[in-house]
Amino acid sequence: MRNTLALILTFGAASPALAAKGPFISLGNTDFVVLLGFIVFIAVLFYFKVPGMIGGALDNRAEGIKSELDEARALHEEARSLLASYERKQREVQTQADAIVAAAKQDAVLAADQAKVDLEKSIERRLAAAQDQIASAEASAVKEVRDQAVSVAVAAAGSVLAKQMTAAQANKLIDASIADVGTKLH
Repeated sequence: MRNTLALILTFGAASPALAAKGPFISLGNTDFVVLLGFIVFIAVLFYFKVPGMIGGALDNRAEGIKSELDEARALHEEARSLLASYERKQREVQTQADAIVAAAKQDAVLAADQAKVDLEKSIERRLAAAQDQIASAEASAVKEVRDQAVSVAVAAAGSVLAKQMTAAQANKLIDASIADVGTKLH
């Protein structure tokens, strides 16, 4: 069918050559020689099955293109799945990062609260220590004042006794003290 169609087209295309002057079927007519050469050329093409080879080459080329398209589609799908996977991983990492930031903020708040409590306890301990030091200093001052008062009182009493006491009275007191010490020791 294709061969017949090719011949019809060939003669249909050569129809203007029939309008040439003189006998058409003659080797002197260049139009006839060109037509014969063309027909021989077409016959050689069909004899060596060139249209089949061209069709086969085109079919092979179409198959190659189809396989490349299929491969490209497969790669496209793989790229989409990789993209979805990376986007999912990115969301997971973002979620983890948000959780870490929230935990860090919470830890910072807890640490600040603990530091505040520790500072208050430290201030309370220092105030208690200062109050203890003040109380100790007051007690020490009161004791010093009492000791000084006793010393002053003893000195004043000794001075008063020394002025009022005679030597005989002093000797009597010394003897009584010696006797008292002797009874207490034995």
